[in-house]
Amino acid sequence: MFRGSIPALVTPFAPDGSFDEAAFRDLVEWQIAEGSSALVPCGTTGEAATLNAEEHFYVVRVCVEQVAGRVPVIAGAGSNDTRVAVLNIEAAQAAGADAALMVPPYYNRPNQEGIFRHFEAVAAACDLPIILYNVPGRTVTDIAVETMARIAKAVPSVVGVKDATGQLQRVSAQRAACGAGFVQLSGNDETALAFNAMGGVGCISVSANVAPRLCADFQAACAAGDYTQALALHDRLFALHVALFTDASPGPVKYALTQVRPDFPVTLRLPMTWPSAASRDAVDAALAQAGLR
Repeated sequence: MFRGSIPALVTPFAPDGSFDEAAFRDLVEWQIAEGSSALVPCGTTGEAATLNAEEHFYVVRVCVEQVAGRVPVIAGAGSNDTRVAVLNIEAAQAAGADAALMVPPYYNRPNQEGIFRHFEAVAAACDLPIILYNVPGRTVTDIAVETMARIAKAVPSVVGVKDATGQLQRVSAQRAACGAGFVQLSGNDETALAFNAMGGVGCISVSANVAPRLCADFQAACAAGDYTQALALHDRLFALHVALFTDASPGPVKYALTQVRPDFPVTLRLPMTWPSAASRDAVDAALAQAGLR
């Protein structure tokens, strides 16, 4: 159910900073038409940290409504407060999401027992499928392989992980510990080729916001075992994967979207800002290399 190219959608904002619903619906339609296999609203790339709770789950509801069952919707729903995380996953389910993407608690930095008990409590409150989001670079909390295996075995609704550790050996270690049926999705576009070769089944992608067809074709080639084609597409996209993180995300990806879709809104919410000139130049060069401008 959860595999292939899955964009972590940006959230378009109008010039006054409000959610631009029309632009978002258009983005969702484009993503589905271009072959994206699922959608993630309100993740990090969607500036979820700047959305209040009402806005957050309104965006999820709009995504679900626009998708209309054509692909799964995986709603960002994490929190560093277990009680809030429970409210979030309940709201995601009420909004019609097919699954929730949940980070471990950040900032307060629980130990591994605390991480396990956090997800155990969240899952006990709601039967919505959960995809763990392990991103220590942002949360400063790492779900250890042993803890992930413990969660996977004790909590049936935890069905997979978005792994953004950048440690490719984790794919094999988690496959051995959690079982071959545990869904492993890369959280890093630039390593998705190797990630898939080691047993991953897709990527929750930033680049797919800008290059949905190429990213979908790349994932399809990997799934078919055509690594010659996958490598060719990886090489075509690699500079873009890197360029989109030459400044604080999602600044570069929103800029990139304005270059491939000139009607796309340019607004970000503070503390996120427009990317630097050097970052924009890197994005421009990468878009040209990928044949997107």
